Amino acid sequence: MTTTAVPTETDEAGTPTLGELLIASSAAGRDRAAAQALVEEETILAMDSVRRLLIVEDENGSACRWEGLMGRLYGLGLDEQQRAFLGLVMGMVGIGLHIMSAVEELDERRLLILMRAMPVLARNDRIAIGTRL
Repeated sequence: MTTTAVPTETDEAGTPTLGELLIASSAAGRDRAAAQALVEEETILAMDSVRRLLIVEDENGSACRWEGLMGRLYGLGLDEQQRAFLGLVMGMVGIGLHIMSAVEELDERRLLILMRAMPVLARNDRIAIGTRL
């Protein structure tokens, strides 16, 4: 199984970013694909309301607790595209019921992020995602 590379960012002291910590702390498969998609999207994870409900600190560092977002999509202050994207990402880990037609709400960048996550979810590293002729 392959995962999409996320640009590596560190703070001035060389400490890994929250996104890197979340991806590293996620179990392989669905959790890692979902965390990686959220980190790649950037704007949702930057919101305090989302981080407060999603991120937990434990003895191993920061981790995603997806259940914290359950039933709260409409109270996070997200726009329609962000809400659709986050709903679909939560669906990757089996939280809630999110209809695939929500992809109609996504811009091209967010759609591409989800498309790259699909082969990871399927545990298939042979499918290439890119522009079609």
